[in-house]
Amino acid sequence: MTRKETAKQPKPDWIRIKLTTGENYQDIKGMMRSKTLHTVCEEARCPNIYECWANRTATFMILGDICTRACRFCAVNTGMPTELDLQEPERVAEAAEGMNLRHCVVTSVARDDLKDGGAKIFAETVAAIRRRLPLCSVEVLIPDFLGDRGSLQIVMDSNPDILNHNIETVERMSDRVRAKAKYRRSLELLRQAKEMKPTIPTKSSIMLGVGEEWDEILQAMDDLRAVDCDILTLGQYLQPSPQHLDVVKYYPPEEFARLKEEGLKRGFSHVEAGPLVRSSYHAHEQVQSAEKTREERLAAN
Repeated sequence: MTRKETAKQPKPDWIRIKLTTGENYQDIKGMMRSKTLHTVCEEARCPNIYECWANRTATFMILGDICTRACRFCAVNTGMPTELDLQEPERVAEAAEGMNLRHCVVTSVARDDLKDGGAKIFAETVAAIRRRLPLCSVEVLIPDFLGDRGSLQIVMDSNPDILNHNIETVERMSDRVRAKAKYRRSLELLRQAKEMKPTIPTKSSIMLGVGEEWDEILQAMDDLRAVDCDILTLGQYLQPSPQHLDVVKYYPPEEFARLKEEGLKRGFSHVEAGPLVRSSYHAHEQVQSAEKTREERLAAN
């Protein structure tokens, strides 16, 4: 069977999206529109948008909605951004306050057109959220900043509660799946982040179904643990359009459960794994689970 034939197969029964568009969903949608904000939930066509928005959680996407890269798995618009919105951090903070968030996730498009890749806006967004919601934890999901250590330092100096950067796939598939990003450069970013701020947990994500082998997934886990990555998320790749990468394989829930066990055996403080899991899915629960696991391991030693 060819890859194209595999991709045309209907989605399996375990890929089910619950459509919940009640009051909370509409409130959050209205808030994002009124403050001219973007969410990765919408721009990347996340399958969990209905569940998350119904629970009044969202992942803010800063630095506009046009990405300077064209990764073959991602639905975000690509091109050359035309401006930088210096007021965006405050509007994000206002929205987070309006949602009364306990945990806020901030990500961005890649902005290779900016000298610092948008690092300063990330830092200002963290600071703005903390001013309005001092008890809210803040997670940043950052691009690789083309490997620029100074840009990473700007973000780390803002002291996010979690530093998240996704390797996305196994090393062999990385150049085919990602645009400009490099597997080893992503690992080095995670290593540097831990070197700069050892107490800040780091996190990464792998999407499955683009042609990777089982042993390669385990090797990617080992690579992440080698740079002391704390939290791992594993989810199923879903093709956002016919122009994007085909789905080579749909992983059943049982295989995600096995991979979760493999990750925990390797020492991740938390592993979130499942067909619809995305990097920010149940992010607040991930923080709590990771902290509990760390405390248990410390007590055991």
